[in-house]
Amino acid sequence: MRTRNAERGTRNRAWKLLRLFRVPPSTFRVLLALTAACAGSPDAPRVAVTIPPGATLDAAVDSLALHGVIRHPGAFEWYARMRGLRGALKSGDYLLRPDASWSDVVAALGRGHGIETRWTVPEGLMLGEVATLAAAELGVPRDSFLAAARDATLRSELGLSHDVPTVEGYLYPTTYVLPRHVAARELVRVMVREFRSQWPPEWETRLDSLHLTRHQVVTLASIVEAEVRYDPDRPYVSAVYHNRLQRGMRLEADPTVIYAYGRRLKRVWEKNLAVASPYNTYLHRGLPPGPIGDPGRASLLAALYPAPLPFLYFVAQPDGRHIFSVTFADHEAAIRAVKRMRSEARGRRPPGR
Repeated sequence: MRTRNAERGTRNRAWKLLRLFRVPPSTFRVLLALTAACAGSPDAPRVAVTIPPGATLDAAVDSLALHGVIRHPGAFEWYARMRGLRGALKSGDYLLRPDASWSDVVAALGRGHGIETRWTVPEGLMLGEVATLAAAELGVPRDSFLAAARDATLRSELGLSHDVPTVEGYLYPTTYVLPRHVAARELVRVMVREFRSQWPPEWETRLDSLHLTRHQVVTLASIVEAEVRYDPDRPYVSAVYHNRLQRGMRLEADPTVIYAYGRRLKRVWEKNLAVASPYNTYLHRGLPPGPIGDPGRASLLAALYPAPLPFLYFVAQPDGRHIFSVTFADHEAAIRAVKRMRSEARGRRPPGR
């Protein structure tokens, strides 16, 4: 009964407004038809729309139209006025789908439903670390996030191939504008869809020339992400791994050993290199079964477009930059040089530090 009474009251208010503005009944029927027609696909990616404090309904409608949320601003404004939005407009950041239903838009802007929060995900986090971050900053239960990330039905819905065991590697690192109290499954959807939107068609063509799948490139990019502290080194580190893969050499990537342990190691020691895991690239040839973290765009580009150089080895200097070598003899010389740098740095360190 309450629902029926509420609908009757809304219709009565609408007709009163129509009489006030002298809108013919035929126009009202057109508006209702437009409202029904303007319901977008639930799979459309969302866009952020900001309604500043003190904004008028006209300004809000202009912003919605500019961002593609509505296609018929004039008709929508009449509809919004009839729904009483003019006096109930709430300022804030909203995440809305292009061509969203008008009733959903009015509900969001009028009741404050959908007021958003910004959430930043750094590059290179492992799945468990993203889950911990979501729990700490968004209030999303960690276990719920991990369950959603491993859900086969959700992965299929998001267009990930059957050989992808989790969404790790596809949780795109960026700053998100999200609904407050976002659910775990919706958060996973938003992040994977952002990854898909950042993967242009020309990258698919590039996969064919590399003779690699997207999953393999994302896996390689995640290793590059974990290795590099100095951004210009990315394509060179990628070149080393591509060259090793082509020659059938083991990658011997320390970050894969860290991933095998499931936690961040302060340092990878010789004893750690024997950890039994398919992700340990010191023991197993080729790429690991999947990504070891979530790579950013720069690492994805490096994995797709490695430097055309014959490097097979690299070693990190104390400042994070790498020395690259073609031969093992040159690599050993580079290791000795790095050890000298570290020894000299310790000698310059003030006492007590």
